[in-house]
Amino acid sequence: MKMNLPTLAALLGAVVLNASSLIAADDPKPQSPKPQSQSGAEAKLFEDEFLCKGKGVEIRRSELDEAFVVFKANLAANGQAFPEARREEAETQLLDRLVSTKLLVHHASEEDKANAKAQAEKQISEAKQQAGSDEAFQRLLRARAVTPEKYAARVLESAICEEVLNRELKSKVTIPDEQARKFYEDNSQEFERPEMVRVAHVLLSTRDTDTGQELNEDKRKEKKQQLGKILERARNGEDFGALVRQFSDDPGSRGSGGEYTFARAADNPRNAMVREFETAAFSLKTNQISDIVTTQFGYHIIKLHERLPAQKLEFSKIEKDLKEYLARQAVEKQLPAYVDELKKAANLEYQHGAKPPAAPPEKPPSKPESKPAN
Repeated sequence: MKMNLPTLAALLGAVVLNASSLIAADDPKPQSPKPQSQSGAEAKLFEDEFLCKGKGVEIRRSELDEAFVVFKANLAANGQAFPEARREEAETQLLDRLVSTKLLVHHASEEDKANAKAQAEKQISEAKQQAGSDEAFQRLLRARAVTPEKYAARVLESAICEEVLNRELKSKVTIPDEQARKFYEDNSQEFERPEMVRVAHVLLSTRDTDTGQELNEDKRKEKKQQLGKILERARNGEDFGALVRQFSDDPGSRGSGGEYTFARAADNPRNAMVREFETAAFSLKTNQISDIVTTQFGYHIIKLHERLPAQKLEFSKIEKDLKEYLARQAVEKQLPAYVDELKKAANLEYQHGAKPPAAPPEKPPSKPESKPAN
């Protein structure tokens, strides 16, 4: 079992494609009025104004608009509502992340870029494999308002940021054995793994793959009948993984044969499956295939591969991951000050109403306790 380790670039929030954790917002800022005599090219140039300039940084309005469209599309793809009144707040944060990203890329060495290119190619290849097919991969990108070229550019940019942070910060962090051992002992409950199951499933979605809208009753009935035929083939001995790769609508697991390993929600609420799926999975015997299970995502058939009994993870087996986790925590603490130094050195200038995010308010000093008068 590996600990949940975010990449250093993800800590920064460098890739807007994955910015669902940002504060949502949207409300187009008014453009300056355009003279009627301007040509189309001149009008476009006039509209695409600089919002921030500095050493290694030039960000135009079009870049922020594009980042915001992607951010909004990600929220929609994840079923999250978008509060219109908070666009200004979100734009300020998105602009700040664009600035931070460009500053890190500007400080990348040739070795950083070479390493990042290899990592980006690997990540893109894995993403395509996970999607199950090139068509499914393209569909996922369209749902998030990103072209394949833009996606590749953002993945590369993120990988470059990761390399810079590894070189500048993480390489200087050392986690002693004693610190790792103490963390393990002080947080012993975090290393107690509950009973888990490793399953595979075939999903036939009851939502339109392009619009996300629920299918009508007739189409849902067709899907269920189709899955019934797949279930029959699975129970007749056909390779379950092959059926997953051929039929499943779950891009997150199709490339890995439909597999998930998880505990009951009561034991691990942060990585829970929906109740109907969990109930069915934990009721199966090893190698047994479920009947059709209906969830909010559609129709499933589930095969139980194995049960993993509850156990305490030994320190020796997780020491490496634990030290990596602690190192990233240390980097996370250093990151704001490091990026602030890059911003100061760049002499940033904000224009056309753009502004940096407000500094968090300082805590007021505690008042001294009043003493009774003598």
